[in-house]
Amino acid sequence: MSDKELLVKIRDLHIEGLSGETWNPIVNGIDLDLHKGEVLGLIGESGAGKSTIGLAAMGFTRDGCRISGGSIEFDGIDLVAASAEEKRALLGKRIAYVAQSAAASFNPAHRLIDQHTEGPVLHGVASQSESQEDAMELYRRLRLPDPENIGFRYPHQVSGGQLQRAMTAMAMSCRPDLIIFDEPTTALDVTTQIEVLAAIRDIVDQFNTAAIYITHDLAVVAQMADRIKVLLKGDEVEEAETRTMLASPQEDYTKSLWAVRSFETAEQPPVPASETPVISVSHIVAGYGPIDVLHDVSFDIHAGRTVAVVGESGSGKSTVARCITGLLPPREGQILFNGDPLPASYKARTKDQLRQVQMIYQMADTALNPKLKIKDIIGRPIRFYSGLKGRALRTRVEELLDQIELEPKQYYNRLPSELSGGQKQRIGIARALAAESQFIICDEVTSALDQLVAEGILKLLDRLQRELNLAYMFITHDLATVRAIADEVVVMKEGKVVEAGPKTEMFTPPHHDYTDLLLSSVPEMDPDWLDRLLEERGVDNIGEAAHSKID
Repeated sequence: MSDKELLVKIRDLHIEGLSGETWNPIVNGIDLDLHKGEVLGLIGESGAGKSTIGLAAMGFTRDGCRISGGSIEFDGIDLVAASAEEKRALLGKRIAYVAQSAAASFNPAHRLIDQHTEGPVLHGVASQSESQEDAMELYRRLRLPDPENIGFRYPHQVSGGQLQRAMTAMAMSCRPDLIIFDEPTTALDVTTQIEVLAAIRDIVDQFNTAAIYITHDLAVVAQMADRIKVLLKGDEVEEAETRTMLASPQEDYTKSLWAVRSFETAEQPPVPASETPVISVSHIVAGYGPIDVLHDVSFDIHAGRTVAVVGESGSGKSTVARCITGLLPPREGQILFNGDPLPASYKARTKDQLRQVQMIYQMADTALNPKLKIKDIIGRPIRFYSGLKGRALRTRVEELLDQIELEPKQYYNRLPSELSGGQKQRIGIARALAAESQFIICDEVTSALDQLVAEGILKLLDRLQRELNLAYMFITHDLATVRAIADEVVVMKEGKVVEAGPKTEMFTPPHHDYTDLLLSSVPEMDPDWLDRLLEERGVDNIGEAAHSKID
């Protein structure tokens, strides 16, 4: 037991969600204790109730949810019985929240510092000028560049990692007693993530702030949490000190979480020199407006092989994909399909050429039309490319549902809103397969999924590749995914290929300095990993600072 003062006490928490006219249980009798200055990690797969419990600790539920039983006390205040006015006095001042997507959370029309100062001024903590000075000091503590001036930029004028740290600074503006961190680094590349993690941990330590850290990334929670609570479908599985939990989890489910990412595709023999690649990217130069963002990019992708294109945000990975699909015609160079040049613009490509290049997108939520049923989402490309109708169309849709391991009778007439995140991604895969293409671009297809679901998607893609001899281009910043599924790796930095080769060579030293930075920035399931890395490198040699020193 902690000898620190108890701050949050939750007992027998029950939360229900409204579906149609029925209230269904989503959190089932959870107990939670959090002491001042302590960080509790909530982990579990999608739908476990992590975010719902984190928000409940603020006395808040999302629309369509309600607290149906139990008690929530914050520093002796009963948040279940508290009025809306009493909660407003706490939220922002004594309780703060850091969301997963800073880009979606900031108002794009206002400068960062204006949004930062709003809370302290509204709650009477500080004047406008005092709050501005304090913002600059917090920016400095969070190691943001040019702390005196960065706040006067708009959200779109800073990087994702800088914006996430600016949100953490805003959460700290009133020096709250409790911060809820809801997957704050999930969308960040590894070098940016390490910078944000170090900054969050330092600021929590400096101000003795209690925190609930919500994540499905086990290696991240190992660096951040004093204790870990494991959740499954609204139930607690187990809770323990972080080191104890990592060393000896007690429950089978927790052990299964610890064992994820054991999957790795078998190493394939070298491609014969005489074999024509399915896709050749040849000396591509491309950009937006007057600025070139790709500089002489070249690599090949062969049938039955996966090439992982890795690099930080802004390295040019997705721009290469846009060039291959014809969405962004390159200024120089060409894209070859089975040795023949593809027209630069998709508008000039034949139906068969369009068929051969398909994409699976990162966010299945936004990639699937919410108003169309699954049969129509998968059926549309079948009708367009193959001309099937009636019974033949239905049969083909059902075959594809079988291929992606979803029962046709259960899913044929469903809407995307009735599916989980992993199931939606499988529908995205089926839609790409419907065109019967030889080449598929997988754009960060597992980054928004928890690790158990992501592993299932990787296994599905591997099986489909072996059965259909597909060529994949895998865009990712997750090096664990690269280890699992890639045959070859292309490392990009600032629109250039800095290193490329077979996976086994890429993960074996010596590396290009940038590749070495990426590999060494991947968190490990070791609670001392971040401390060790900071000791070896120093705080001025992580993230953007380290990146800027590499040629």
